Amino acid sequence: MTTVAPDNGKTTDHTVGESQSSVILKRFVRNKTAMVSLVLLLFIFVFSVSAIGLGPIPGWWKYDYVTPSAPFEGGRPTLSLIPGPGFGLGEHPFGQNRIGVDYFAMTMRGVQNSFLVIILLAGVATVLGTVVGALAGYYRGWVDAILMRITDVFIVIPAIVVGAVIGRMTGGLGVQWLAITLGLVTWMGIARLVRAEFLSLREREFVEAARVAGASDMRIIFKHILPNAIGVVIVAASLIAAAAILLETALSFLGYGIRAPESSLGLLVSQNQSAFATRPWLFWFPAAFIVLPALMINFIGDGLRD
Repeated sequence: MTTVAPDNGKTTDHTVGESQSSVILKRFVRNKTAMVSLVLLLFIFVFSVSAIGLGPIPGWWKYDYVTPSAPFEGGRPTLSLIPGPGFGLGEHPFGQNRIGVDYFAMTMRGVQNSFLVIILLAGVATVLGTVVGALAGYYRGWVDAILMRITDVFIVIPAIVVGAVIGRMTGGLGVQWLAITLGLVTWMGIARLVRAEFLSLREREFVEAARVAGASDMRIIFKHILPNAIGVVIVAASLIAAAAILLETALSFLGYGIRAPESSLGLLVSQNQSAFATRPWLFWFPAAFIVLPALMINFIGDGLRD
């Protein structure tokens, strides 16, 4: 017999369980440093795209990053940050280089290329490292031994040396090919982290239940275990993204990365390092846009980790 409780007109409060993604999102939003960094990072990207355009889409800035123009005020920056009537970009906010090309347009193009490197390099390295680590951690045995020995071979070679070889071969083909090939040799750290996580998760009850239910290995790996390891993947991906901009900058600075007539922040610093004492703004502006995104991505990664 079923007993039905009388309706006394009172409402019973029920606690509705939250999903893991919603809990993570709420915690991330409460991290002010990470949120400010995310907003500033998006602002820099949108500003660079809107300023000089992207591909066939034109921007609002009147100069491009390759065409010289007549020197204006000796090539000095015209940017004014004084509130009120003194605020403005002027004719050449970041000045001009030695041949008269607008430095603001060159810097914004360098920012665009840096973001492209971040997205492609981190994406390729994250996908490859996650697959290698997942297979090694799940299957163990000879699969783990072979994949980890391959990882060890790649990990002992300095990234800057491998990057220099790759940059020499692909730097002239375009920034996208440079980023993709660099991603193919920077996946080792995330592979080790994912492997360690899978070694722990594969022994959980939900994995055994999936095996008993007849799920295939690939379904168990990518539909059951990987979602529970996604936190490690996201944090590792953010660290790779921060390292990506520094790696590309170092390669371009040494002459092995992006090459003229394309623009890169590292290339701009390299081209103007001799003018640091006389025209220091040619060094300041690209250097600032190297440091700021790298710091912001690290702060975002710390927020995701927390």
